[in-house]
Amino acid sequence: MSRKPLIGVVPLVDYGRESLWMLPGYFDAVLEARGVPVMLPLTTDAASVARLLGAVDGLVVTGGQDVDPARYGEKDPAAVGLCGELCPERDALEALLVPAALEADLPLLGICRGLQALNVILGGTLWQDLPKQTHSEVNHHGTAPYENPVHTVSVLPGTPLAACVGEGELPVNSFHHQALRDVAPGLKVMAQAADGVVEAVWRPASRFCWAVQWHPEFSHAVDGASRNIFSAFVGACRG
Repeated sequence: MSRKPLIGVVPLVDYGRESLWMLPGYFDAVLEARGVPVMLPLTTDAASVARLLGAVDGLVVTGGQDVDPARYGEKDPAAVGLCGELCPERDALEALLVPAALEADLPLLGICRGLQALNVILGGTLWQDLPKQTHSEVNHHGTAPYENPVHTVSVLPGTPLAACVGEGELPVNSFHHQALRDVAPGLKVMAQAADGVVEAVWRPASRFCWAVQWHPEFSHAVDGASRNIFSAFVGACRG
């Protein structure tokens, strides 16, 4: 029997309950793909981050609060107040964790905020609020049950995602109000929504670095494409 890789999962932060927590879908999807998930601590100690990355075989950067616009140099006065809740602790953790994981060539899967954080850390920017800044008519903010698709994305041919789930139209669930604006150097687009919003990217320089805007952790139990994404990720961690 092949070894099950250990997967570090970035924690979710609840300020109201003064707690770190985890949606079961992240763990369940990794377990189903024959990985072993473990929630990481919220630390900005570089030595601790290095120790953690030395122990795990891959990294999931989860959804959560908005990325601080200061991280990508937002100076437009009209954008003031468009963000929701911020999480400086996660911004700081990921600013250490993601570059170190990429330097070590650890497989990385970003989801929702994880896509946005990856893009910002590598030098890209974000739309702070799609409805107000782009006036998109695509519904990117679904409601419960969150596993249900709310729009489709176009998976671009010749990309790793196309090899994983097939090219063309893919129904996805969605729960976000921010999105990639300028794609960071080194990242390539794998999928887009009908309004042009970037829905998935990859980093060709990495063994495995994918990020998606939708939520396969909610839909993996009912959607084969979501399971395939986690299987591809955990398979890279195993390899």
